[in-house]
Amino acid sequence: MLRFPQAKINIGLNVVNKRSDGYHDLETVFHAIPLCDALEIIESEEMRTDFGHCDRLCPPRDNLVWRAYDLLNNHVGGTLPPVEIILRKQIPSGAGLGGGSSDASTALLMLREMYNLPLSDDELRALSKQLGADCPFFIAPSPHFAEGIGDILSPIDLDLSGIHLHLVLPDIHVSTKDAYAGIKPQPARYDLRTVLQAPIETWKDTVTNDFEAGVFGLHPILGEIKQELYARGAVYASMSGSGSALYCLSREALDLSELSKMYTVRHFIL
Repeated sequence: MLRFPQAKINIGLNVVNKRSDGYHDLETVFHAIPLCDALEIIESEEMRTDFGHCDRLCPPRDNLVWRAYDLLNNHVGGTLPPVEIILRKQIPSGAGLGGGSSDASTALLMLREMYNLPLSDDELRALSKQLGADCPFFIAPSPHFAEGIGDILSPIDLDLSGIHLHLVLPDIHVSTKDAYAGIKPQPARYDLRTVLQAPIETWKDTVTNDFEAGVFGLHPILGEIKQELYARGAVYASMSGSGSALYCLSREALDLSELSKMYTVRHFIL
């Protein structure tokens, strides 16, 4: 079975509270985008993995896809047969795009289908939360307003059809730990669900990402790229999650070809 786990962007991200357990409460909107990994799971006589270049980054058993298999196998009493898992990455890590979480949740969906497991989407969401706070979103990745640590989801009516979305991927890995170190939680200035109903031309001053100030301080080039996006015609630009990916929205297609000459980046029109 072959599936293509999608990336996501955060539209607005307010860090509103640091909890007693050390986690942070946030408010954001998750929106899936058509940048995908490729994940294949096939029956096998023994557990096998081919994670491509990811094998160099961490031991295979630490990969979220293998952890998803183990989690589900334990949940069903160890009855899952062995499989071969093949993963090819297009979604970069350390970019704020949720690639690993998407891979893990997609693996749960695939295994449920392959073995006809009587598990609802809500049950898979509850399981996936053990793998990552944003994993529940990827069980059914339509636009959602997220609260708590990103795991409390409410559908939101957000239609970006007809809007041009450009994704810029700098060659920079942002540590989530470093990103949170620069955060000072505070109540959101605006109700995100309300301001997102206004035209995208109004979002620049109201739909903000609290991680940007600290992350741009660590990596000034990211702030420069964001300003370049506005200079080249974007009506809204933002970092996704804790970075380093940036994206912009516009009514018309933009020519961002010069960015790859100015900076070490990859650019996608989605």
